[in-house]
Amino acid sequence: MNPEQLDGETVVVDGQSLSLDSVERVARVGTRVELDGGARNRMVASRKIVERAITGGRVVYGVSTGFGKLSDCVIPEQDLTRLQVNLLRSHAVGVGEPFDKSSVRAIMLLRANTLAGGFCGVRPVVCERLVDLLNRDVIPWIPTRGSVGASGDLAPLAHLGLALIGEGEAHRDGRRVPARDVLAASGVEPLTLEAKEGLSLINGTQVMTGVGVLTLLAAERAVAAAEVAGAMSLDAVCGTRSAFGDAIQAARPHPGQLVSAARLRELLGEESGISQSHADCGVVQDAYSFRCMPQVHGTVRDALRYVRGVLEIEVNAGTDNPLVFVKGEDPDGGTIVSGGNFHGAPVAAALDFLAIVMTDLASISERRIEALIDTRESGLSAFLASNPGLESGFMAQQIAAAALVSECKGLAHPASVDSIPTGADREDHVSMGAWAARKARMVVENAERVIAIELLAAAQGIDLRRPLKTSPSLEEAHRRIRSDVPRLDADRPGSADIETVVGLIQAAAFRDLGPVSARDRA
Repeated sequence: MNPEQLDGETVVVDGQSLSLDSVERVARVGTRVELDGGARNRMVASRKIVERAITGGRVVYGVSTGFGKLSDCVIPEQDLTRLQVNLLRSHAVGVGEPFDKSSVRAIMLLRANTLAGGFCGVRPVVCERLVDLLNRDVIPWIPTRGSVGASGDLAPLAHLGLALIGEGEAHRDGRRVPARDVLAASGVEPLTLEAKEGLSLINGTQVMTGVGVLTLLAAERAVAAAEVAGAMSLDAVCGTRSAFGDAIQAARPHPGQLVSAARLRELLGEESGISQSHADCGVVQDAYSFRCMPQVHGTVRDALRYVRGVLEIEVNAGTDNPLVFVKGEDPDGGTIVSGGNFHGAPVAAALDFLAIVMTDLASISERRIEALIDTRESGLSAFLASNPGLESGFMAQQIAAAALVSECKGLAHPASVDSIPTGADREDHVSMGAWAARKARMVVENAERVIAIELLAAAQGIDLRRPLKTSPSLEEAHRRIRSDVPRLDADRPGSADIETVVGLIQAAAFRDLGPVSARDRA
């Protein structure tokens, strides 16, 4: 995006009230950002406590000492600024492909919001400079690999910090260029760090949380699309909706299950000509992938609700170390305390949970695709082809879905159970939160494509039932798909079709179908 593309809204960072939707608006749309005045005052007050500690000769971790195992090394006052720059340089060891620009923007916003909370003891200018970069769309080049989520996301955040001081790298026109050149072209002065400020730029969970927020919101949209896909598939195979009744759900009233069942009932409606055509067929129950949609999709909804709660806390959390606490108006009453809020355990575990349930969502979707293409199960033409044998129809699309689900199963192994000691055993238990976030994102991207394949196959199934119609809600879903992807009347490459429907899922094109209550994040 360019600065001219920034929308007319403003997100105010105050360290206390940032929402997940605001994170996405800043990350993906480019909404402008401002530092709250009250937050600025808190930052000034906490900075005075740090400065008083320095002038008083106090030994404070990360301010007048080395880091990690080197915390017993006291640094002379004249070297405190150099200490902070050395910290960024030494920890900028990230490797691999870079984070996409939207993820970096989310990371930058969360880092600014954490500083705005007033617990870090940095000058307001540090937060303001991050805000300037966001508003001018100056995006640091941050490699994706190299964080264990111990003292937070040290390596990737060090690359962010280096760009801030004009020593790192940044994106420009798809290329990796020196940050100082991009800063100069954007009219932004490189930041000169003072005591503690380098440490406060890299201590924390903003990488795993930023990626996690965008991943969660994508997962919520995918669940909404999966329920539309499942309902359309059920009608296409002439399944029964009796398993979604109120009495069954009330006997096991998990919140997500209740919401999923209600949405499926509404989507399927009572006006489906397909359903009416087999009302007396005598089929008692369908395969689990159809009959158990409320139970499986509902579990995903409940899990995502939990993940949302964790991330809503984390985006406004103080995750630095040490933390600065202001007491009243007198800086002498403040304290600087070392702790462990930088540890990524809460976020890592939540994102591992997200990866697990989204793998299950992709898995059950793939089983419904298989049912659609198997003429014995669906009663439709083999592989949904117009001319089976001469044409393969959706045969290979199901294979692609199976491959994606298999990949998800490997990615769903929890990162958070794999601690590996670092820092001469001072950081002896780590979260692996950044890897948890990256894995979760890959799982969600795979799930989006599996669900897109199901939507395409289900739409083809509805086409093959013509002139019968499905319910009004599902006819609308079918119309939205067919507005961008024509019916498969002859074999053609399917990749573009899949990616087109993925775009619809990501744009929440299926979220407004069904009852209002069922669209709530249950």
